[in-house]
Amino acid sequence: MAQATLTITMPEQVWIQQLSTTYPTATFRVLAAVPGAETGFALVRITGTDVDDVIEATRDHPQILELTLVHSSENEATVHFETTAPLLLFSAQESGMPIELPIEVVDGKTTIEVTGSRDRLAGLAEQFDRFGLSYRIEHVRERLHESQLLSDRQLEVVAAAVEEGYYDTPRRCSLTELAEYLGIAKSTCSETLHRAEEGIIKRFVEDLPELDTEEPLEDQLASS
Repeated sequence: MAQATLTITMPEQVWIQQLSTTYPTATFRVLAAVPGAETGFALVRITGTDVDDVIEATRDHPQILELTLVHSSENEATVHFETTAPLLLFSAQESGMPIELPIEVVDGKTTIEVTGSRDRLAGLAEQFDRFGLSYRIEHVRERLHESQLLSDRQLEVVAAAVEEGYYDTPRRCSLTELAEYLGIAKSTCSETLHRAEEGIIKRFVEDLPELDTEEPLEDQLASS
C-alpha cells in the first residue's frame, strides 16, 4: 500500500478556487462529501472574518445548485450544498482512491492524504490531470500495517518488550525477565523477538529510497 500527501491547486474556473482566492483569509473545511451521478454533495465549515459574504457569494455562484445553512456563529458557519464541480470527489470516485477527510481549502489550495495501491494512486494522478487539478507531491511512502508485518504473537512479544524496557538504553528488562513476564521459555522469547526484529528491519531497509528496486512512487506519479 502507498500513502501519499499531495497539495492540490484548484483550476481557476472552479467555484472553490474563485471564492477562496477572493477571500484568502477564509478557510473551507470539508467535513463530509459524497459524489452523485453528475454532482457532488458536501458539508463544509467556513471560518474567517468574511463568513457572511463568503456564504452569499457561494450561494450565488452558478456551480452551486443548492445551499443550506446548517449552523452559524461569529466568524464561523457550516453549510450543506450541492455543486456541479466536485472535482476532487470525481477524481477519487473514478480512480477508486478515497480521500481522507476532513480537508481544508485556503486560497485555492488544499493538502490531501490518500492511501491505496500504487496503481490506484497513479490512477488518481491521471484523474487530477483529466480534471485540470495541478498537484505537488509532499510525501509518499509504502505503508504496511503491523498486522501484515508481524504475527499476533510476535506483536504481543515486541509490545511487551517495549513496555518493559527491553529496548531501552540502558535496558530496564533482561531477556530472562521478559520471558518470565510473558510466561514463556527464554528460548521461545528470544526466537520470537528475533523473527519479529528480522521482519521489522528488513521492511525498514526496503523502505529506504536508495534501496528501492521498484520505480519510485514520486516518479510513477510524475510520469502518469
